[in-house]
Amino acid sequence: MSTGAKGDLSIVGKSVPRLDALDKATGRVVYGVDQKMPGMLWGKVARSELPHARILKVDPSRAKAIPGVECVITGEDVPDRKIGRYINDMYALARERVRYVGEPIAAVAAVDEETAEKAVEAIEVEYEELPAVFDMEEAMVDSAPLLHEETERGETWGAWSRTVHPLAGQKGRNVCNRLTVVDGDVDAAFAQAELVFEDSFSTHVVQHCHLEPHAALASVSHSGEITVWTNNQRPFELRSYLAHLLDVPATKIRVIGTEVGGGFGAKKAGWERFPVLLALKCGKPVKMVMTRDEEFIDGYTSVPARITVKSAVRRDGMITARGVTMIWDTGAYCNGVPPSLAPKFHAAGTYRIPNLRFDSLLVYTNKVPATTYRGIGGQDIAWAIETHMDDIARKLGLDPVEFRLKNIFEEGSRSPGGAILRGVGLKECLEKTAAALEWGQPKAKNRGKGIACFDKHPNPASSSCAIVWLNEDGKVTLLSGAMEIGQGLVTVLAQVCAEELGVKVEDIKVVFGDTGATPFDDGAYGSRLTEHAGNAVRLAAKDAREQILKAAARRLEVSEDDLDIKEGRVFVKGSPDRGISLSELSLKLHRSEPGPILGRGSYFGGGKSYSEVAGRKETEEWGWKYGVTGIEVEVDTETGAITILKVVSAHDVGFAINPHLVEGQIEGTVVMGLANFLLEEMQFDGGRVINPTFMDYGFPTALECPPVVSIIVEKHNQEGPFGAKGVGELPIVGIGAALANAG
Repeated sequence: MSTGAKGDLSIVGKSVPRLDALDKATGRVVYGVDQKMPGMLWGKVARSELPHARILKVDPSRAKAIPGVECVITGEDVPDRKIGRYINDMYALARERVRYVGEPIAAVAAVDEETAEKAVEAIEVEYEELPAVFDMEEAMVDSAPLLHEETERGETWGAWSRTVHPLAGQKGRNVCNRLTVVDGDVDAAFAQAELVFEDSFSTHVVQHCHLEPHAALASVSHSGEITVWTNNQRPFELRSYLAHLLDVPATKIRVIGTEVGGGFGAKKAGWERFPVLLALKCGKPVKMVMTRDEEFIDGYTSVPARITVKSAVRRDGMITARGVTMIWDTGAYCNGVPPSLAPKFHAAGTYRIPNLRFDSLLVYTNKVPATTYRGIGGQDIAWAIETHMDDIARKLGLDPVEFRLKNIFEEGSRSPGGAILRGVGLKECLEKTAAALEWGQPKAKNRGKGIACFDKHPNPASSSCAIVWLNEDGKVTLLSGAMEIGQGLVTVLAQVCAEELGVKVEDIKVVFGDTGATPFDDGAYGSRLTEHAGNAVRLAAKDAREQILKAAARRLEVSEDDLDIKEGRVFVKGSPDRGISLSELSLKLHRSEPGPILGRGSYFGGGKSYSEVAGRKETEEWGWKYGVTGIEVEVDTETGAITILKVVSAHDVGFAINPHLVEGQIEGTVVMGLANFLLEEMQFDGGRVINPTFMDYGFPTALECPPVVSIIVEKHNQEGPFGAKGVGELPIVGIGAALANAG
């Protein structure tokens, strides 16, 4: 997407206040937990107490007898088809077997939440306990209990199906996906290497900890139309998921996205099936809200990894080869696919390495299912690669920054898949971070400084659509299927629309995330919305602008080329008094030919799919996001306590459509990353989560927030609206490595 010079822009590039700020500050915003309907019931789920067992009997009779209980459903009452986001490996409610503590076995709907809880407790289940496995490497040995015999068939559904490659003929190994990438002659490079370095790393399990829990309300009309109000990040994906489960046309289901109180990857398709199934059974609306305990035992987790990195290096510090082996723990079901695919893009780090080999395996264990977490595996990979880089630098006697500068991506470098990288702001990020950290200056006693480089691949192949409608009063309604999940998307899209259309930001109303009222969008994930949804909005606004100019040209009897639009008025260039307001023009068009102005735009993300394991060799690739984190710490040598003195976080965002929002994303994400590595860790005992509350789980407060220096670097992205890239996930990626390197 082309862009004008910065001096020509009046709205994008400016720190416009968030359009939803006042409503959120005053509590007027309606979140998923706030939804209600007359006569609605409350739903609750009965869960497994064992990590692996055969279900012998589920007896709901006592629960059904409780006054106020409207219905109870078990695995026998739901469609006999498997579902899943990447592999169809689970039932809507457990049938025959349970595979983790907390797995849903039955669901109830009652007149209130207390009655529903009593009903859940009254459901009786008989089990035959089976051997369980909780360690990802132990799960791969031949003697390990097999969690999913049917994995051999590789049964898949949805847009991700082509990315998943279950290992046929590997009975007993519990590997549900494998990705192998080879580029160059790796064996020869290692055989000829002057020096070889090898390190192993691991990451732990964290919970997404969004302050608003999962919440959904489902209703079924007399004609069988299903409506779901939910705080889901991807309403259109959820619609497809439910349509697949129920075997009905997608258009019989309407998903209305509510405001979302944080998601970070956990609020995606799946959990809403319970209120939907109960509403279908009861014939009444059913609302469900997860408790905090439920969020920990069944609300998904991050995907932990064990990583081995091996590098061949010349004595002058140039890296000639790298091999990376990664094992990821997806838990009981295959929701953890995306992180296991991330090595295709990131296992080399941000470095020019001619010979590469990556092997990434995703493994089943009898634990809570894992899924995408902010950064989609990038933070795990960066933790290993960037700590490994410092280890090499120390052993070579090189300064860590200089060592990185010798090897980092530059304009025109090749990506791990072989594409030519364009719009590379990495070196500037590294140099500015080092300067802000006063790198190279003498360090005070007990203080250390660490640095880490990282990147994020271009947005995956996905679509966004938008409609720009000029109302009778000249105000604009912007329709987008994209989801506002707290990141400020509504404001950014309004800025893009206002800039292109020539109206004020406050004259735009954004309607988002409703499969029955807005055009398609693939949802909030992968830091894709600024680029994808932003492009769709800009194209729709451009379409509307062209229609406006054409209609105004007829009425003003001038050429379209002689007209401009600014602050809601169309006028003749050089003669601003000769013109017409958008309100007057639009009112006339609503009642005459050619009719109301309705601009349309759609954008597809360019085919950069995770499934393209061979890469996009020799093609130019824009939109890679680059960043560098620097951290200064002080260590109490008696207690070992760490004090974070300063975090510097520099990011190439292409073009900051709203600089204050970018800074807010950086600061919030930095704190989240620090908490992941210093405070947070889910702990298990025999597959059971033993710290499932904020009282027991390390969680940051304002007291744990250190000073953060946000640095915005802008290397134009040819693919983005006005040159923009996304930034929402990137600042979390290098935190762990920078911390380790500062020690």
